[in-house]
Amino acid sequence: MPPFSPWADDTGAQKGVGPLIPPLPDLLRPLRQQVFERVRAAGLIARVQVAKELGVSPATITTLTADLIESGLIEEVAAPRDGDPARPDAGRGRPAVQLGVRASAHLVAGMKVSDGENTAVIVDFAGNLLADVSYPHALGAMNLPALLATMETLLDRVCEKAGLARSQLSAVGLGVPGFVDIEQGVVLWSSILSLRNVPLAQAASARLGLPVHIDNDANMVALTELWFGGGRSIADFAVVTMEHGVGMGLVLGHRIFRGSQRVGMELGHTKVQLDGALCRCGQRGCLEAYIADYALAREATTALNWDHKDGQSLTVLLESLYDQAKAGNTIAKSIFRRAGRYLAVGLSNVINLFNPALIILSGERMRYDYLYAEETLAEMENLVIATGRPRPPIEIHAWGDLLWAHGAAALALSQTTESILASLGRDIAAQ
Repeated sequence: MPPFSPWADDTGAQKGVGPLIPPLPDLLRPLRQQVFERVRAAGLIARVQVAKELGVSPATITTLTADLIESGLIEEVAAPRDGDPARPDAGRGRPAVQLGVRASAHLVAGMKVSDGENTAVIVDFAGNLLADVSYPHALGAMNLPALLATMETLLDRVCEKAGLARSQLSAVGLGVPGFVDIEQGVVLWSSILSLRNVPLAQAASARLGLPVHIDNDANMVALTELWFGGGRSIADFAVVTMEHGVGMGLVLGHRIFRGSQRVGMELGHTKVQLDGALCRCGQRGCLEAYIADYALAREATTALNWDHKDGQSLTVLLESLYDQAKAGNTIAKSIFRRAGRYLAVGLSNVINLFNPALIILSGERMRYDYLYAEETLAEMENLVIATGRPRPPIEIHAWGDLLWAHGAAALALSQTTESILASLGRDIAAQ
């Protein structure tokens, strides 16, 4: 009997080795989509430059852009002439033509419903902001009908501000806190929902009469940076958000990484203490349970004997804590210091696991500079593995409440674009 070999099947036949890579058409984005994305990312770009960047012939680009122009997705824009008076011939001849996205082709809305603030934006197909709204939202979990009513009110408010009918939108992107399966459109758990495993995308689409795409709110912030912010030219970066919870969005190869089941990157629910503090998710010892706003409030109530402040809002209580720390209260400062140490643990784990080119800290809690003080960053340095190489830079980005909604709009733009281009490809193939 021949010895067992992992390279042979039960009959002894050679099985082959190496990763089973899908055929290239399944692995790469269609060239038409790559052309459109180049135009959208550039704002305005010449055909010859698109051909150069994609490494294809100018004739191929001419054919593909003709399809995109005919479909109303992009348009030709006359490049501004050189007005140099020293060159009298500058205005002669045929004007140069560049390509740009036809902004009016589609409009989308991006929304975030959260524990404390509801925000929404409407952008055109080129990503230009047309309108935004933001207003406080009472804390607490809702049932599905209440959440749908909240979403409808939010969408109607931003549409009214933009002077648009809801029917003029092509899609809605929605960010919610918690564990979200973007592919199935299901919220597995969220602090704003009283039930688990809620098919929110389907229910919201039926209520609003529009395609609705949902994702975790931390991914919304990563999308904001990827589409509109400091991550546009960076292939691999991480965004850590701190508000009512702690989240992370990870970008690998210019794309959001969500894990095989679309619910990964939950930094706030990595465990930092066995049998530790109770987290909102129902488990104990989560990172979030030590640095989120409800964790700071819990520590303040206990350490400062603030039981009499039970009726105050979380925001007011945290502002009081921060004011006390700034005024020199040793206990208040130690509460932020302890939370900062746990943040250092979380950030060092991100670096040790993924080694991103950049870490962006974002969210309302970034106002509390004690959390990312020099002591915190120094402690993080000690926890990062010693490779002899510099650690990734850490930046603080304070977009404000609307950053979440911008990311949701980017999600809606992305999903709408892919659907339209896929349909366009089928139509052309059938001709």
